[in-house]
Amino acid sequence: MHFGIAIPNFGDCCGSTRELAELALEAETCGWDGFFIFDHILYSINQPVRLADPWIALTAIAINTKRIRIGPLVTPLARRRPWKLARETTSIDHLSHGRLTLGVGLGDPAEADFAPFGEDSGTKARAEKLDEALDVLAGLWRGERFSYTGKHYQLRNVQFRPPPIQSPRIPIWVAGRWPMRKPFVRAAQWDGVFPLGLQRGSRLNPNEIRSVAAFVRKRRTDTSPYDIVATSGATGQVDDARALRMYADAGTTWWLQDLRNWCDMRQELSNRIRNGPPSPS
Repeated sequence: MHFGIAIPNFGDCCGSTRELAELALEAETCGWDGFFIFDHILYSINQPVRLADPWIALTAIAINTKRIRIGPLVTPLARRRPWKLARETTSIDHLSHGRLTLGVGLGDPAEADFAPFGEDSGTKARAEKLDEALDVLAGLWRGERFSYTGKHYQLRNVQFRPPPIQSPRIPIWVAGRWPMRKPFVRAAQWDGVFPLGLQRGSRLNPNEIRSVAAFVRKRRTDTSPYDIVATSGATGQVDDARALRMYADAGTTWWLQDLRNWCDMRQELSNRIRNGPPSPS
C-alpha cells in the first residue's frame, strides 16, 4: 500500500503555488509516496478564499520533486476543454518524467465551481461531459489521428504530439460517492477508483472499501493493475497499524491523509507532513 497527502489548493497556505511546491518537497523528503491537490477555481461563493490554479501548482510541484506521484484529486472534467487538458496533462507528465495521475469526477461543490459562471451544474450534464471528455483525452493521448463525435464535443482528424511518457496512458482515477452506483461503473473502465462517503469530507471504512473493490472488479474487462484509494477523511486522522492492515486487506492500494482542515496553518501542515507516512506493520 502506498501513502500520500491530499491537500487543498485554497487557504492562507495552500492557496499559494510556492507553498504547495514547498510542501510537496517536504512530503517527498519525509518518505510519502504521493502528493495530490484539490482542483477548484472557486471553492465558496459566500466566503472568498485565497486559491492557487491547480495546474500551475502541479507544474511547480513537478519541478520541485523527483520521486513522488502527483496529480489533481479531483478535476471536474465538465468545466474543462478536454483538448486543453490533454496538452496540460501531457506536458506535466513529461515534466515529471511520468509521475502524473489524473483524478477526475463530477465536481463538488457544483454551486461554486459551475453555477456562478453560467455553466450547467446539473448532474446529468456534468456526467455526460465527464464520459465524453475521458474518451477525448484517451484518444488524444495516443498521439495518432483522432476524430470524435459526441453530444458535447466534436473533433475532426486531429493529432497531438508528443504522447505522454506513461503507457498505455496517464493513469486515471475516478471519484464517486459510495453507495451511488454510476460513478463506480465508470471507474471500472479506467485505472483506479477514489471512493468517498456521501457527506463532504467523509471516509469509507474497510468493509465499504471491500464492497467498492468487489463492485468494480466484477465490471473490469482486463487484468491490468488497478488502484483503490482510501482517505483519512477531513479529520486527517491517522489510522493505527491494525486499521491500515484492514484497509490493505480490503484491496486498498493508496491511503491518503487529508489535510484540508489545516490549509490556513503552515506550521501544522509541515508538522503533519514531517511525521511521515503511517506504518501498517
